[in-house]
Amino acid sequence: MYILSFMNNAIILIIGNEILSGRTLDQNANFIATRCSKIGINLEEIRVIPDKISIIKKVVLEGSKRYKYVFVTGGIGPTHDDVTTLAISLAFKRKLILNKKAKVLLKNYYKSSNIELNDSRMKMAYLPKRSKLILNSVSAAPGFNVKNVWVMAGVPKIMQDMFVNSVEPNLKKGKITHTRSIKVNIPEGDIAETLEKFSLRYSNIDIGSYPFYKPPDIGTNIVFRSKDLMLVKKVIEEICIVFKKENISFSID
Repeated sequence: MYILSFMNNAIILIIGNEILSGRTLDQNANFIATRCSKIGINLEEIRVIPDKISIIKKVVLEGSKRYKYVFVTGGIGPTHDDVTTLAISLAFKRKLILNKKAKVLLKNYYKSSNIELNDSRMKMAYLPKRSKLILNSVSAAPGFNVKNVWVMAGVPKIMQDMFVNSVEPNLKKGKITHTRSIKVNIPEGDIAETLEKFSLRYSNIDIGSYPFYKPPDIGTNIVFRSKDLMLVKKVIEEICIVFKKENISFSID
């Protein structure tokens, strides 16, 4: 059964053997995560999986049932190892068909570029039946949308164009998460007990501790995140009072 979560949440699936091997450094997850934060979508999971049909099918179906949005990047190009489109067509039992609009986009692009539109390139026009196109103004070959799954290119420049111009306008905006931070000039182990007390006291705010070591500076950045801005301000005010009492130097960003 196809079940959608009522929460405005999401998962990112990065597909590619080149990511898993360490040959290529992924940039897409960070970009999508940043955009999600700005429009109030709660990103709950990021997964990197190989170019393997059985794994892609399984993970995409699991994600589509658990999350409101599934953002997929990678594996929709013209080569033999680009199997994402086929895997998703099998996952949702939708036959791959030649999308007429995608074909026109490719024909126009390659004609204007004086490049042959061979069978390998035409492969990118075959999409799951009843899928909607995700337009690509960089290199024409489109991504696609099936149910709550948004499939984009793996190349960062192309993916970013797709997400900003074709995906994001179709997403439901939620209440944004407010973020504030405090920098303290002591190791996090010295304030761990204090942070734990505040975390237990205020369950509706995420308090993260991130140490830094840049000699001669050693300290900790404490990050507060919540949908409730007033709560963020309240907790920061209270924790600053504690730091002052304990003669801990700090600065608020």
